[in-house]
Amino acid sequence: MLDVVFAKSALPKSGALVLLIGEGDKPTGLWAQADKATGGAIARAFAATEFTGGKGKSCNALAPGAGLSRVLAIGIGKAADRNAQKLEDIGGQAVAALAREMVATVATDGLSAAEAASVALGATLRAYRFDRYRTKEKQADKPKLAKLTVLAEDAAKARPAYAALKAVAEGVFLTRDLVSEPPNVLNPAEMAKRCLPLRKLGVKVEVLGPREMMKLGFGALLGVAQGSVNEARMVVMHWNGGPRGKKPVAFIGKGVTFDTGGISIKPAGGMEDMKWDMAGAGCVVGLMAALAGRRAKVNAIGLVGLVENMPSGNAQRPGDVVKTYSGQTVEVINTDAEGRLVLADVIWYCQQKYDPAFMVDLATLTGAMIVALGHEHAGLFSNNDDLANNLLAAGTTTGESLWRMPLGDAYDKQINSDIADMKNVAGGRAGGSITAAQFIQRYVNGKPWAHLDIAGVAWHGKDTPCVPKGATAYGVRLLNELVAAHYEK
Repeated sequence: MLDVVFAKSALPKSGALVLLIGEGDKPTGLWAQADKATGGAIARAFAATEFTGGKGKSCNALAPGAGLSRVLAIGIGKAADRNAQKLEDIGGQAVAALAREMVATVATDGLSAAEAASVALGATLRAYRFDRYRTKEKQADKPKLAKLTVLAEDAAKARPAYAALKAVAEGVFLTRDLVSEPPNVLNPAEMAKRCLPLRKLGVKVEVLGPREMMKLGFGALLGVAQGSVNEARMVVMHWNGGPRGKKPVAFIGKGVTFDTGGISIKPAGGMEDMKWDMAGAGCVVGLMAALAGRRAKVNAIGLVGLVENMPSGNAQRPGDVVKTYSGQTVEVINTDAEGRLVLADVIWYCQQKYDPAFMVDLATLTGAMIVALGHEHAGLFSNNDDLANNLLAAGTTTGESLWRMPLGDAYDKQINSDIADMKNVAGGRAGGSITAAQFIQRYVNGKPWAHLDIAGVAWHGKDTPCVPKGATAYGVRLLNELVAAHYEK
């Protein structure tokens, strides 16, 4: 993780300096000092590029003098248009531009302590890199920036503000690491093992193996897992930071560590991407780390169902009927609609054993969600308007956007089976993400619930300001904000 330190405003003697310039601002403070020290090089660069501080615009003055390797000015627009998310993007933009620098300083003149912390968070998030398996990368190609100094008018207040954000960033990085791992490394047992270090943060971690789940009657989850030599796991994580006896909030994640589709096998093209079919579970693990790391005043439970969906002589077949933990039966029409089977048992277990205030599940559940919403929004399905509205608000705050999708009897009837209580797909391509959500809702038992289909947002093929190409950890910040804004007391 990028080492971020806060200090009082003073012109650095070396390295790169980042100036955050508001639209229409006049040279004052460190900006004026830096321009004077460099003999007016900054003013000349601004004039040559017609830089005026427009949001996201930048001006780069290389080797301007005064010992500085460069001065990078980034426009932060008008004060009325600024918010935490936009300032995070600015921090990310700065780090992306300074990756080759050894030493860098960001001046946040005119920003509050909280705003300076937001800039630092964006820088931290953008500096993430998963390079565990790169053995021949040239040293010259690696990012050099390891430490960033943030100059703040009130550094003493900025430090604790950033500390809470840093805990969330650590949860984000844990999720990104899990989702980025190759499937020959991260099987269900290994992912369960990687949940155990959360105990150091005060999280109680329980791991259930196939024997325990068979005894409970997890016929749906174990049916998905039966084709693989890598046995299933369920991990239950408890963070008790709220009042004793207060109902917990619950988060459930689909954790298919690799999804071939089973007997209903997927096409070969792009199948390597199915290592991140456990991104929902990865989010829950990272969220629990974030809540514990910042000592959230809430009682929270995270549950992840971990399986590998493989074809073999023992694999589940299309046409099989399985009995779920709830006692309901499912006709398996398509073995590639496996995530909902995993969630069915875990969700029922959650609401029966822990009686949570609400449940939110996350899953890379359907390709239909990508067709509907692309890679900009996750799909939100819910039986509770208050919970749905709180999630939508949290998405707006964090930039992890949601779009609410419909539920209804007409969709629900499509998953009725002729020989069992239900079937796991409706048949046909119409409304696939909706009928999948209807299937999950049959295991909610009336509890306030939301389902987030994150298939289109769990992995990005290009960089964004705070998220390098690859695993996004979508959902960690969203759900942390949900808890912080509405459920901590």
